[in-house]
Amino acid sequence: MKRIHIALLMTLATIVAMAQAQSPSTMLDKCIAAINASGGVTASYSITTSQGTSQGKIAMQGSKFRVISPDAKCWYDGKTQWSWSPLTQEVNITSPTPDELQMTNPIAAAQHFKSRFNMKKAKAKTAKTYAIKLTPKAKNDAVKTLWLYFDETTSLLRTARFEMRDKTVYIIKITNYKHTSLPASTFTYDKSLVPAGTQVVDLR
Repeated sequence: MKRIHIALLMTLATIVAMAQAQSPSTMLDKCIAAINASGGVTASYSITTSQGTSQGKIAMQGSKFRVISPDAKCWYDGKTQWSWSPLTQEVNITSPTPDELQMTNPIAAAQHFKSRFNMKKAKAKTAKTYAIKLTPKAKNDAVKTLWLYFDETTSLLRTARFEMRDKTVYIIKITNYKHTSLPASTFTYDKSLVPAGTQVVDLR
């Protein structure tokens, strides 16, 4: 569950500042350029399923990111990743491979859309909303359909809906986007954000 939680979040939370006149593929390129040029982005998010709602905060800068929530805490400084889980009550240190980063790294996830999904503009259900429908190219992909909804006024992603092949539905809402300069320490392990005495396990 923790892996799915992070994967869904990181795939979506980076899709910001996209012009509606562009194709979905071009918009993803503009997303990556916008994040790299901004100096850093922070946002709040919620993930809702039939089991309830989880909330947290995310920070991104270039290839670096940090996720802080009751369900998972993760830091990545561009080379090393620290992950904390409430289930194991420990921090694992890893050096992710490119494939692993597609599951946790926001930039890698956005780039991965082009090879993994067929994308097309969809009819929006409400005014001033730009919608994109994504369907996986692989028939055995866990995702059946992914819907992204943008605010046409701000060009920011506000809501996403993952419809999984096992019929599970994840609804993600992203709010409070802020462009800001983030210090390097933002993306390295901060022991003050986990319970005192948490064991750190180096798996590199």
